[in-house]
Amino acid sequence: MNAIADLSAAEREALRDRVRADYDAFRARGLKLDMTRGKPSPEQLDLANGMLALPGNGDYLTQSGEDARNYGGLQGLPETRALFSHVLGAPQDRIVVGDNSSLALMHDCLVFALLKGVPGSAQPWSKEPSPAFICPTPGYDRHFAICEEFGVRMLPVPLTGHGPDMDAVEALALDPAVKGMWCVPKYSNPTGEIYSDATIRRLASMRAGAADFRLFWDDAYSVHHLTERRHQILNILDECALAGCPDRPFVFASTSKVTLAGAGLALFAASQANVAWFLARIGKRTIGPDKLNQLRHVRFLRDEEGLRRHMDAHRALLAPKFAAVLEALERHLAGFGVARWSAPEGGYFIAVEALGGAKRVVELAKQAGLALTPAGATWPYGQDPHDSSLRLAPTFPTLDDVRIASEGIALCILLAGIEALCPVEGALGTQ
Repeated sequence: MNAIADLSAAEREALRDRVRADYDAFRARGLKLDMTRGKPSPEQLDLANGMLALPGNGDYLTQSGEDARNYGGLQGLPETRALFSHVLGAPQDRIVVGDNSSLALMHDCLVFALLKGVPGSAQPWSKEPSPAFICPTPGYDRHFAICEEFGVRMLPVPLTGHGPDMDAVEALALDPAVKGMWCVPKYSNPTGEIYSDATIRRLASMRAGAADFRLFWDDAYSVHHLTERRHQILNILDECALAGCPDRPFVFASTSKVTLAGAGLALFAASQANVAWFLARIGKRTIGPDKLNQLRHVRFLRDEEGLRRHMDAHRALLAPKFAAVLEALERHLAGFGVARWSAPEGGYFIAVEALGGAKRVVELAKQAGLALTPAGATWPYGQDPHDSSLRLAPTFPTLDDVRIASEGIALCILLAGIEALCPVEGALGTQ
């Protein structure tokens, strides 16, 4: 196929007519399909149904003989911390296990920093004139929502295919008002980005204007592989320690998309100073986490090999859905020059840059019965200066629905691109 701009007038006209007819036919089917959020499907949740009977009647004693039904254990059960030590890249004494939401831990860490400061702070971050975070973009909308909620300025930097643009990051980090940075270092939301060794080493060793600068390292997709290759990245805790900045990273993860999304475990790993700081803060609002749920996870996953087998079962369900989206995009869009898209090897999303405008694609999709993530959601303040970023979430619908939705999405992207490249008054209305 030739790019639309290279087609003759007759070829463009024929293409317009064909795509509009295909779109109108798809729209006439009256579908209602949702590709908005990266939720596990019911089939994925079923993989952990064995947990519903665990730890079992009478099974409430930990390895040390502690009664998991009672208060206490603020840091989490030692056996649970040991289970996830490899995932987090930290010894169990530098891990905290919380309840089901890692987003809650990130929220709390930012709020604690704003109210109390962190180890190395001269004063609480809220006392700074205008604290800011560096935000690799496109990124996770809920990270951005936390900053916006508490008035933390967001400074977008582009992604390069190997992580954030480090020249831009290093320049911004020199400002003492810049207190932190959001990072999704492996299978990033939504691009599937995998941070390179060079990027991680620069993040660990870069000069920061704020002595209490923190990397909010959200390793949400660490074990969520879509291929047989299990990508590994450098250990940010080790790299920061080697660079003389052991307190720089706050590492977060969870089992929300591993076991039961509403009943998983949230995980936090950091330096000894950061862990002590976090426990001192969190101890004011809770007497301890749900240790029975922690015991349940240990009984179900058992060990690192058990976790690996469980994630292989997830991959068997998810990989065909991602393949279906990518096949439809390739078949409908390749060669036309109207879009670029990621081909992630892990994670939960596919990112698309749409030449015809993300807002227009979302509008066309809505008219055709397809719900997509709002345009701009992957940018700070919901403002995409290029109006191009789309996030596709194929995990929750059935495989058949993903195949159908992918056809419609590809048509919407192509139609929007034709409108942008070959505007003809009245030719492509969708009234």
